[in-house]
Amino acid sequence: MAELFQFELVSPERQLMSDQVAEVVVPGTEGEFGVLKNHSPFMSTIKPGILKVRGDDGAWVEYFVRGGFADVAPGGALTVLAEQAIPVGEISKDHLDRAISNAQEDVEDAKDDESKQKAEMALSQLRDVAEALKAA
Repeated sequence: MAELFQFELVSPERQLMSDQVAEVVVPGTEGEFGVLKNHSPFMSTIKPGILKVRGDDGAWVEYFVRGGFADVAPGGALTVLAEQAIPVGEISKDHLDRAISNAQEDVEDAKDDESKQKAEMALSQLRDVAEALKAA
């Protein structure tokens, strides 16, 4: 049996999860990373993507997350504060299409190179999520 640790997933709307889990895979801005019990303290920003949580039963639960950060505390507990977090089963194609459309408008409306670059990165990440969901 896997060793468990405390995991919290919070968005501005609600707390999506607060439970003892075996493993969490986070879409970090520097690359995807996994957290197991007794992970060393660590902090990362997160990019739009799929956050995967493995419970003590071995089953995986997936959430679409966008923005925010992940924090592994010295005791090993992981907290993910996401600007947006939605269980993958609740994501509609319309919701994702709307987010991509809004991101395209942000690219077109960008006033300077820096905001255009950020908007293009967000658009690219949302398109990656759409592809990942199609493949799943």
